[in-house]
Amino acid sequence: NEYKSYLSIMSLPLLPGNSVNPNLGVEKFHLPQSFVFRNGLPVYLGEEKCGVGGTFRPDQKIVKRSTVKPNGQGPPAPSWLAYDKQVLRFFAYFQETVHERREEKYRIRRVSIFYYLEDDSIQVNESQQMNSGIPQGTIIRRHTIPKPPPHDDECYDVEAFNVGNTIDLYGRAFYITDCDAFTRNWLTKSGVKVPPPIESEPSDPYFTYRQKEIDCMQPLRPYERFDTLKQFLDHDRQVLRFYCLWDNTNEMFGDPRELILHYFLADDTIEIREVIRANSGRDAAPKFLGRSKLPKTVEKLNKPGEITQRTVLNVFGSMANDGRYILDALKTGAVHKDFYTDADLQIGAKINVWGREVTLCDMDEFTAHHYKTKFNLDRAKAIDYHAPPPAKKEFDIPPYNGWGSEEDSRANCLRLIAVPPKRDFNKFMKKDRQGLESHILRYLARLDTFKPIDMERNFIISFFMSDDTVSVFEPEKRNSGITGGKYIERCKLTKEDGSYFTAEDFYVGATISLRKHKFVIIDADQYALNYAEKEKGN
Repeated sequence: NEYKSYLSIMSLPLLPGNSVNPNLGVEKFHLPQSFVFRNGLPVYLGEEKCGVGGTFRPDQKIVKRSTVKPNGQGPPAPSWLAYDKQVLRFFAYFQETVHERREEKYRIRRVSIFYYLEDDSIQVNESQQMNSGIPQGTIIRRHTIPKPPPHDDECYDVEAFNVGNTIDLYGRAFYITDCDAFTRNWLTKSGVKVPPPIESEPSDPYFTYRQKEIDCMQPLRPYERFDTLKQFLDHDRQVLRFYCLWDNTNEMFGDPRELILHYFLADDTIEIREVIRANSGRDAAPKFLGRSKLPKTVEKLNKPGEITQRTVLNVFGSMANDGRYILDALKTGAVHKDFYTDADLQIGAKINVWGREVTLCDMDEFTAHHYKTKFNLDRAKAIDYHAPPPAKKEFDIPPYNGWGSEEDSRANCLRLIAVPPKRDFNKFMKKDRQGLESHILRYLARLDTFKPIDMERNFIISFFMSDDTVSVFEPEKRNSGITGGKYIERCKLTKEDGSYFTAEDFYVGATISLRKHKFVIIDADQYALNYAEKEKGN
């Protein structure tokens, strides 16, 4: 209004009293800035730059660059944040002229126009049509689209889109016929009246002509639909499990065999696996029966090509030289086979697995739930098919023969591959030699005998507390006729009851048996006596 009044004043002659100073009442005379921040980035204004004091210049044209969010609705946020992931979709078509074709003069191409509210960008996609011969998909990539001349300095905004409008995008006229529910609701809330969908859309003459030809065609080989996709989608990864028994005791060297039957509901196939027990002597075969459809009766093996989905009545000429054939619509020569289904499998039922009679003895919880849901059948009592466990044999360890240590001999009996016996590492570190503490108890002993020759022999018995081993040494005596040295090498020795010797078994006056030799301890060194007094006090 100020601009119109200013123009009306400027049209009067410049005489005293006919002109008004436009700066009357103006308090701001600052120069405008050439750069502003938008979305955190500096942007050059250019033609949008205002005049002195922030007012619009007389020759300035106001251009709206983005969708304006109404005041008072929603949080105070910029458009790129308030309209994030909000897209308006319009259904439209455009007419394309076709030259030098007898079947069609023009072509109707249906598209979807996507308007992104966050940045006013537009994308146009064309839906795929079978055998169209046209590159379809994204016709116009997502970006802001300018209006046609003379308004090419402006870009399309949301006000240009509505049902029934025609918009020009790069020389093509798009006729908007409908929009989706979200777009219609958003425009209605914004105060825009959206007309009902346009039902009188023009049809494509070429596709109408092609559809008439397809309807009139008589195919040489009629298409028969075998719809197994629905069954696969409904029952994929759903498997029935039965625990079975194959009694093969009638055959020579035969025995009962435990099996697990898997029935796949997705394609009505059966797979059988055998349960191989440990040490059964049988090779662990991967499968007893591969996954396939199992026929109920087996009379003979069919030749390759004898069982097909389609049968042929007659063949005219050679198939290599444009021969023709007639299909049997009634399938008079077809070979029909009856296969096992889930209705034939129940606890106690006997099925024929290629000549082997297999008894179904039990099922899992999912299988029982399937039969209760589909056939309203309760779970029958399971059949006990497990063989009684063999009697457990007691393992007898042979007596020690004196070679090596007794622990090594025992390890050879417990394992196929002998493992060295483990030592008590904590005890070894605690009772090993530490300075003057040797942790070795030494005793003087003699043989418990009445033979005059052996009564004069003395022995030194050493007990090593780090690993409870015992060694016996005989000092050499001159002119005795007996060679001294090691009498019993260091090792663990057992008592008559089978337990190992400990430090409590050695004391002055004790009689001990070491490898069937009886010794009487008659004395001990000072370290052994001190250790005994110390342990007695504790």
